Order: sequence, then structure tokens, then C-alpha cells
Amino acid sequence: MDDEKIVELFLVRSEQAISETKDSYGAYCTKICSNILKSKEDTEECVNDAYMKLWETIPPQRPRSLKAYLSKIIRNLALDRYEKNHAKKRGSGKTEAVFDEIEEFFSSGSDELSDSIAIRDAVNRFLGSIDKQERVLFVQRYWYFCTVKEIAKMHGLGESKVKMTLKRTRDDLRIYLQKEGIGV
Repeated sequence: MDDEKIVELFLVRSEQAISETKDSYGAYCTKICSNILKSKEDTEECVNDAYMKLWETIPPQRPRSLKAYLSKIIRNLALDRYEKNHAKKRGSGKTEAVFDEIEEFFSSGSDELSDSIAIRDAVNRFLGSIDKQERVLFVQRYWYFCTVKEIAKMHGLGESKVKMTLKRTRDDLRIYLQKEGIGV
């Protein structure tokens, strides 16, 4: 079933919307969560919470892309769960490595909503300005939390090529944000 029909099911409050969403995006949601959480139990809970969040937010929301809307929900829930699980300890897993790679861009010390929006908009503009392959690698690493090895395999690239592309993209992002007046 396509996204538009699933959204319509949510809008008319049909419980079939949840089962159709699971059929269409269950594996996708599980992959996003498991990349972040590394726990089957936490992943399952997060995915179920995401379906509940869809039920609670559609309506009034009417997303144009159910997949994009759901991926934002699932990622935020997984990151919240990750933060809760690691509040008192600093892990050394793959998720921590990803955070370490990009934390300088987002640890300006300000929690102001307007600053967060400015950073988000600047990053989106930056991503729109770079080569498609660089953008895809960046998003897979820092949005979906894929490992360098997974990314290299998906694209038929060497791991060193992926690492270097990501480093150069981060360096370019740092310069871009500085030009935009966003301190890094």
C-alpha cells in the first residue's frame, strides 16, 4: 500500500494504518533503531513507540512523505532512548563514535531553539550544495548511523575512501558553518 493510502487510514482512525505501516516500514524502522541502540529489546520498544506516535500525530499532521515523517520520529525516539540509557556512562560503541565525529558542530553551548533551527537549516543548505555521493555517505553515517564498513559495502567503495570522504565533508561543513556565522 502506498504512503498516501496509509496516511488516509490514519486520518480516518483505522487501526489497519498501523499494520500497513509495519508491513511497509517495519524493517526500515528496526534498522534505524538498531543502528543507534544496539539492543533488540530497546529497538522493539522504540519501533512500537513510533507507531503509537504516528497514531497520536496523524491527524492533525498530514505528512507528504510518511517514510520521512516516520524516520524522523523513529530516529528521535531512538536518540532519546540512547541518551537515557547512557546518561551516567559514556559508552564506546559505534553510536558514540558517530557522536564523537560530529559533536563539535552541535555543542555550541546554546540550547536556544532559534540556534537549533539555524544550524539545521544551514546543514540542509550545505547538503544541498554538495555532490550526491558525498551527501548520501554523510546522511547514511550521521542520520542512519551506519558503520563505515556498511557504507563501503553498500556503495562498492573501500573503507578508507569512505572515511576520507566523510572527513572532507565534515571539514567542508565546518567551513560552511563558519561562513554562515554559526560558530563551530
